[in-house]
Amino acid sequence: MAKVPSSVVAAGGLVGGYGVARWTRKRQLGGVVLAAAGAAAAQQWRERAGGKAAGALSVAYVAAFAGSHPLAKKVGAWPAVFGVAGAVALASWAVADRRG
Repeated sequence: MAKVPSSVVAAGGLVGGYGVARWTRKRQLGGVVLAAAGAAAAQQWRERAGGKAAGALSVAYVAAFAGSHPLAKKVGAWPAVFGVAGAVALASWAVADRRG
């Protein structure tokens, strides 16, 4: 069975975490989705690109989550979330998924 690319897992965690938090009005539930996807992506990053790359991509994932908040004040919530999710997906693809 083929694995879902880590870039999709990471982007899905950011978008899904926000969506769950918004639609359920339970931020903690969105945080669970965000953390679970981040952990799954980090495991794939470690397997495919090594520990240093996994650490750097994990920092990027958390920074994207944090950065989406001030960005949302300028462009709106959904555009901010999609923007940071796209950036993390691109970084993940370039570092881990592109290799095979």
